[in-house]
Amino acid sequence: MEMTLRWFGSKFDTVTLNQIRQIPGVTGVITTLYDTAPGEVWSRERIRALKEEVEGSGLHISGIESVNIHEAIKAGTEERDQYIDNYIETLENLGKEDIHLVCYNFMPVFDWTRTELARVRPDGSTVLAYNQAAVDALNPEDMFDSIAGDLGGAIMPGWEPERMKKIKELFAMYKNIDGERLFENLKYFLERIMPVCDKYDINMAIHPDDPAWSVFGLPRIIINQPNILRMVKMVDNPHNGVTFCSGSYGTNLENDLPGMIRALEGRIHFAHVRNLKFNSPDDFEESAHLSRDGSFDMYEIMKALYDIKFTGPVRPDHGRMIWGEVAMPGYGLYDRALGAAYLNGLWEAIEKEESRK
Repeated sequence: MEMTLRWFGSKFDTVTLNQIRQIPGVTGVITTLYDTAPGEVWSRERIRALKEEVEGSGLHISGIESVNIHEAIKAGTEERDQYIDNYIETLENLGKEDIHLVCYNFMPVFDWTRTELARVRPDGSTVLAYNQAAVDALNPEDMFDSIAGDLGGAIMPGWEPERMKKIKELFAMYKNIDGERLFENLKYFLERIMPVCDKYDINMAIHPDDPAWSVFGLPRIIINQPNILRMVKMVDNPHNGVTFCSGSYGTNLENDLPGMIRALEGRIHFAHVRNLKFNSPDDFEESAHLSRDGSFDMYEIMKALYDIKFTGPVRPDHGRMIWGEVAMPGYGLYDRALGAAYLNGLWEAIEKEESRK
């Protein structure tokens, strides 16, 4: 297991590489070229420049999150082959620059969704939160017509504002696409890219849909154990794997997180380990990573990763805003640094416990 932190790049992130380097046990970053559009080819020159910047700080790039998937690929339009060709060229360039992990998602239109970016918790910290009733009260087409991708006053980290400006067009694109069709389109994409993944030993790690159910009537498929096992079996290649995000799968309380980890042995290439606090099944908020601050047993999640001999990168995720920090919602320095230290502590305790048996 390697502890990492997500870094949005020197142009976009309030957190610096030098600060990340000082978090005990963190040796790598998960990053991307944040000013590229879905479908755009990443040049070797830009990838190399990013690598050199990260390595100059004493860290290294542990993986890319994300090379975003163009909507034409997800929807299976006539243009998809050209965009898949572009994606393959980007993967080739990443492989040539010795980068071997790509996290991506296959969520139609929206990325992960929250209804509040700064809910105040009893300790005075602020967190990302989700309330289904608030989503049900929204008309996404009217909302994004006026605010172009701005949810409740701030753009969600990872969303693409330019894509959000085309919201009505995108909803029309998915009018006749259900979960089965989305699975077919994902299979087509994976079958096209696996040869280049094999050539350059690139692990593709699909991120779960968040929350793990349909939002605004759009299909979502990477939501539970049966679906994720279907995904890895339908393109049965070891490079076709998953990002195990405890917070995303955990939005559905029926998901057995440690059990899912064990069921996916050999196919988890990357892990986001974080906690949620549920006020009801339809209302949850991010919490500190500490088990007793939320609803998940973080020890059991880390123990399951240890039991399957997971060796890939882990990162803490969606930290609280604490100690007066002003940063991108969920992605400040302080609480994620605490989370990294806590997860490293759990891992050390599990290692020592196992060695004494």
